[in-house]
Amino acid sequence: MKRELREQIKQNEFATGLEKAASWAGAHREELRIGGGVALVLLAAVGALGYFRNERARDAERAFQDALTSYAAPVATELAAGAERPGGQIFATPEDKHKTAAAAFEGVERRFASSPLGLRAEYYAALSRMELKQYGEAEKALKDVQARGGEGLEGELARLALADLYRRSGQTDKAVQAYRGLATSPKSSLPRDYALLRLAGTLEEAKRFGEARTAYRELTEEFPASVYAAEARSRADYLQTAGPS
Repeated sequence: MKRELREQIKQNEFATGLEKAASWAGAHREELRIGGGVALVLLAAVGALGYFRNERARDAERAFQDALTSYAAPVATELAAGAERPGGQIFATPEDKHKTAAAAFEGVERRFASSPLGLRAEYYAALSRMELKQYGEAEKALKDVQARGGEGLEGELARLALADLYRRSGQTDKAVQAYRGLATSPKSSLPRDYALLRLAGTLEEAKRFGEARTAYRELTEEFPASVYAAEARSRADYLQTAGPS
């Protein structure tokens, strides 16, 4: 971690130096005019800064893809008996997989915190922590992604992941509130029918059958062509005839 921090400081100092060089050259055009010096200095500074930024973007992409590979890697115990083993990394247990992925994504987030990939890495690290049932750490990270991501894709995905976290950790009221917010918000870019399905499922799991039936029916009435409509209709009918009121 200390080595990564030192590397980050050096990179930041280098970028800052290039930016200062370009700025200084722009402010001292007269002094550098002789012999075309201004053009040379400006081109050199801007070119070096562009190269640095491109290299940094490529480093971020490589690091993120490496972490994503671990996140998507198979687990030995989940492979079908007799099936051909896939190439690449295979983890012994789900815990090993998600620990590795969480550490890798958090490394990307630390190194490239100000970049879009840094924000996305923080989101995936939170998902990995959720799989490890480290709900406190996951919730903190998802709230940060939500705040930083705003109404962008990462911010919206973080809102959905927070609702899932509350559901999985037994915080039913928070989960219901979060799913309902996603289902009713006109600003949300996430599918409202999916949010309604998750809301209804959460209520059903909590044995709040009347509310669950209402949510399922709301989905079928508002989104009759939804891919979730048939499932919602089936669950609503079941709760009407067999489930408690």
